[in-house]
Amino acid sequence: MSKGVNVENFKPAIAYTIYIAATPEKVWQALTTAEFSRQYFSGFAIEADLKVGGAFIARAPDGSVHISGEVIECDPPKKLTITWNVNWPALVEKLGPTLVTYEIEQTGEAVKLTMLQSHDRDISEDILSGGRQGWPAILSSLKSVLETGNALAIKMAPPERMLAALKEMGIGTP
Repeated sequence: MSKGVNVENFKPAIAYTIYIAATPEKVWQALTTAEFSRQYFSGFAIEADLKVGGAFIARAPDGSVHISGEVIECDPPKKLTITWNVNWPALVEKLGPTLVTYEIEQTGEAVKLTMLQSHDRDISEDILSGGRQGWPAILSSLKSVLETGNALAIKMAPPERMLAALKEMGIGTP
């Protein structure tokens, strides 16, 4: 493991499982390429150097780095574990790194995709409310793109509870 991320210390805080009518390879491609991610992830482009220690980046539509991380585990097309650090001032210093794991499993004619968001410390429900709102929308849109070719137009307001909690901790948001 590089950069001292000890996965043993991380415990899942958020977990979602969905079933997608696609192949494991197609789901893997959707999770790891800009071509797909732009469609289901609100225009964000995933750039991943798919090897342990490789960079994992999500660029906002304006090209700025929104999420920066590192590949911790890479077993295509079955499992990808990355650090998922939102690029907001003081966020990682105060909340620690976030670990995201995708597990992809063939189940009959469908693929079972499990996403785990893990932390190495207790994170408040207020902070977690952001991921609890965002992940189902992202994963549902990913499923829709793979099954129908069209992303879901999900209108979501910023998670006020999370933003208020971050502000209280002195974490700046754009």
